Amino acid sequence: MASPKRILVINGHPDPASEHLCAALAQAYVRGATAAGFEVATLDVGALDFPLIRSLKDYKSGAVTEDIARAQDAVKHAQHLVFVFPIWFGSPPALLKGFFEQLLRQGFSWSSPQSALSSVLTGKSARLIVTMGMPTSVFRFLLGGHGLAGLEKGLFLVAGVGPVRRTLLGGAHDHAPDRQAKWLALAEDLGRRGT
Repeated sequence: MASPKRILVINGHPDPASEHLCAALAQAYVRGATAAGFEVATLDVGALDFPLIRSLKDYKSGAVTEDIARAQDAVKHAQHLVFVFPIWFGSPPALLKGFFEQLLRQGFSWSSPQSALSSVLTGKSARLIVTMGMPTSVFRFLLGGHGLAGLEKGLFLVAGVGPVRRTLLGGAHDHAPDRQAKWLALAEDLGRRGT
């Protein structure tokens, strides 16, 4: 019998408070994936302790915090990565970018810049569940979706992650219970399918 798919769900909201929509979506995905029998681990970026990288020296040889070391182990173990985060000013929050920079520093993701397209992430799939205040059509067509395109191409494509699927949820500031219930059901269904 094959072992269950290993999924890591990362709540990328900078505020670790549980009342945020991102936290609820991450929990819904976890519920679905757990019910389907997948092996599920979680990370909450807002609750992790790490500094921002400020120099090439930090990137290459700065100290790795315990939280980042645990995150690296979780990412290494996972087969499928799920990132749940908001769009702020057209792109992911700065703390989430700082997390990626710490997580994927030289020596963990790839040994050198020349080894791009082959890393510890190669062969892993990903799902981005992204909330935003604006309508998704404005994000896609007026803004060109650049905040996500940079993440998908500048990080995931270079690191060998694929396929990367998107779920965009616009109008997140509208706290209509029926809309949020629909989104939570969608996240739970994605978890059940392990996609």
